[in-house]
Amino acid sequence: MTFDSLGLSSNTLKAVTDAGYTEPTPIQSQAIPIVLQGRDVLGCAQTGTGKTASFTLPMIEILSSGRARARMPRSLILTPTRELATQIADNFQIYGKYHKLSMALLIGGVSMTDQQRALDRGVDVLIATPGRILDLFERGSILLTGVKVLVIDEADRMLDMGFIPDVERIVSLLSPIRQTLMFSATMPPEIRRLADKFLSSPKEITVAPPASPAETVTQALATVKPIDKREALRALLRSEPVENALIFCNRKKDVDVLDRSLRKHGFSAAALHGDMSQPARTETLEAFKAGKVTLLVATDVAGRGLDIQGLSHVFNFDVPIHAEDYVHRIGRTGRAGRPGRAFMLATPADGKYLSAINKLIGREIPTVTVDAVAAAEVDDAPKARKRTRSTKANKAETAEKPTTAAKTSRRRSSSKAKASETKAPAKPSRSRNAKSEPANSDGPVVGMGDHVPAFMLKPFSEAG
Repeated sequence: MTFDSLGLSSNTLKAVTDAGYTEPTPIQSQAIPIVLQGRDVLGCAQTGTGKTASFTLPMIEILSSGRARARMPRSLILTPTRELATQIADNFQIYGKYHKLSMALLIGGVSMTDQQRALDRGVDVLIATPGRILDLFERGSILLTGVKVLVIDEADRMLDMGFIPDVERIVSLLSPIRQTLMFSATMPPEIRRLADKFLSSPKEITVAPPASPAETVTQALATVKPIDKREALRALLRSEPVENALIFCNRKKDVDVLDRSLRKHGFSAAALHGDMSQPARTETLEAFKAGKVTLLVATDVAGRGLDIQGLSHVFNFDVPIHAEDYVHRIGRTGRAGRPGRAFMLATPADGKYLSAINKLIGREIPTVTVDAVAAAEVDDAPKARKRTRSTKANKAETAEKPTTAAKTSRRRSSSKAKASETKAPAKPSRSRNAKSEPANSDGPVVGMGDHVPAFMLKPFSEAG
């Protein structure tokens, strides 16, 4: 099947050809004709299957006739993350370059004033995250009653991130006479419930088993001790033919720590997480896409919505807590039929999360051994030896220092000696320079070992 048979106009087909695509993916070949018919669609497809084009291409056709009015967008696409919203906006620019359609991107972290100006001019396509669109609605900057096509993308991720109440409120502000398209990588019961609430007699399209990884991705699992995880990752990065890679952590603070560690060991790395400002996130992504940065250390904020062509590797530095996130993470590689490799580092404490992942994907991830993890980091050996010497030195110093109990014992012994000297006959005085046997010469000093302080070996003077 080709794009020519899907009912797209010549201008859209020309844009698709310019982008280098000749054959539609399964989700595109099934969804595009249904969307063009005006029907609601519930699509379940794994990430990296061309899901975005399956709704952007027919939307361009639907919106090609008509005119936008100020503050009343004609269509609305809701996404859970800024990165995904930006990717969809890029798709519209690519596929809609031969159509005169206006578009606005409403995401957090950028100027709200510029977004308000774009809405005032009128937009055909509005791409937004739930929080920002509600902010602008509260300010009276947008009216949603003119939306004729609604797209809810990555619905399961919306659920995970707690956006469903916002989505429900936004949908309540729309006209009930509309076309609704909902796409999700997985289809848990909560998403089914939302589909029944938002969609009207939808056509359900499933192109792959729910949450199944792409067959083009080679998966591997390495179990290591928590303290060895960074060394294991560096060993893998050096042994694998890594062209560019995403490295996922579960927590934002771990992203920063790992990013600094990688750069310290000579890797070209950068960090990406939700606490960064939008300009910083955009700059980091552009540097990664341009090849200026080889490794991008990220949280799941980048798990979806990143369309990096030719990404060779994905590394899960942490085992994801939610099994579905594993599929989304490794779905960044092996896209569009290209081969990809995905490694995951697990610790003995990650057993229940691994079991959930294996159950979800229907098979166990093959295990590999990271050879000579401890020996792989030669630079760390001198530091380890230095720490060992320092520890031994501290122990020696501790042994040389008399304890409080020993000091007390000596004070008591000295007092008894002075008392006995008072009663005993006076002994001839000895010169300070005269040689004499050290005190307690008839036996070893208890508790002091061979390390007797020098001051205790001096002769005792009766005069002093």
